[in-house]
Amino acid sequence: MVDASIFLWVALILISTKFMSLLFKRVHMPQMVGALLAGILLGPAVLGWASPNEAISVLAEFGVILLLFTAGMETDLKELKNSVKSSFFISIVGAATAIGAGFAVSAAFGMSALESFFIGVAIAATSTTITVEALHEMGKLKSKTGSIAIGASIFDDIMIIVLLAVLAGLGTDGETISALSIATIFARIVAFFIFAILTGYVINKIFNWMYSRIGEKGRFSIFAIAYCFLMAYLAEMFGLANITGAYIAGIAFCTTRNVESLETNTHTLSYMLFTPIFLANIGLNTSFEAMNANIVIFTVALVAVTILSKIVGCGLVAKLSKYSTRESLQIGIGMIARGEVSLVVINKGIALGLMSALVFPSVIVVVFVSVMVMPILLKLSFKGEGIQT
Repeated sequence: MVDASIFLWVALILISTKFMSLLFKRVHMPQMVGALLAGILLGPAVLGWASPNEAISVLAEFGVILLLFTAGMETDLKELKNSVKSSFFISIVGAATAIGAGFAVSAAFGMSALESFFIGVAIAATSTTITVEALHEMGKLKSKTGSIAIGASIFDDIMIIVLLAVLAGLGTDGETISALSIATIFARIVAFFIFAILTGYVINKIFNWMYSRIGEKGRFSIFAIAYCFLMAYLAEMFGLANITGAYIAGIAFCTTRNVESLETNTHTLSYMLFTPIFLANIGLNTSFEAMNANIVIFTVALVAVTILSKIVGCGLVAKLSKYSTRESLQIGIGMIARGEVSLVVINKGIALGLMSALVFPSVIVVVFVSVMVMPILLKLSFKGEGIQT
């Protein structure tokens, strides 16, 4: 029999996350941060009213799968094609710089090579959602620098999801894994991506054909979500993270004729229940009890390299790509924010044993600071260019 207390915890989470999200929206900050903070306030870190449990964790898993599925549907392939070359190289160098900086800081504080690399991966993913929100608020979403920043952040998402798939395959024994095992992992990844691309192409054609024959129907969203969970399951069967399958499933629908309807219905399902629980669950699992002076110094250093790595790495490539100094700075700043993908990565890292719970709060702080600093710096970088509100 289900423990009746789960209904109370869900009610508390939904009310508190919505309240905090609205509060953050009023002060022009990302609502996602408010939901995350609600979980921290409810959990052992502050009030201690709620604690992590298996039922909440299962609901949170649904939330993260739907979140990545929606992110896949929001991928603008046309925009990627228009700025593919510049966005790709900016993304590659920016992500490599962030991973390298995260690795260096973590290794300097005595962490293992695998954990240090994982922390670097966790801080490398730019939040496409927050970048879009900030640029849209300033009326710069379709500007030259805005388009490049969005394209690069999309590539970031894809790269980090692939890296997470590799790390998930490596597991906790990644430091001593054989060359044959590494080859096997990459073979599984390649096989899954080939399978996903082929089935995604077929699904895309089927949905467009069905739409042309019978028009918009609510059942399409049911089939799409079923495909999402099927791909999440198959990703696990191939030894990858389930979110890899969910993200790719979303991309399969991003060019369908009814993508807006599919995205709206999926977002409604996720937004109403599962995503708030996912974000709150991360907060519930956050504890600052073990944060001694050494961890505080590590956190400050990690925040610094998280911000600077994107400005320097992305900005430098943009400058070499013939963008002006100001445009290069805008692109670099636009890549600062870490958000949903970073939260997904650290959540998976704890579950897979790839990251110690001791540094979990440090990455949470990175997310908080980056999403608060980015909009401020971005507005300053566009100062004098007629920002629209």
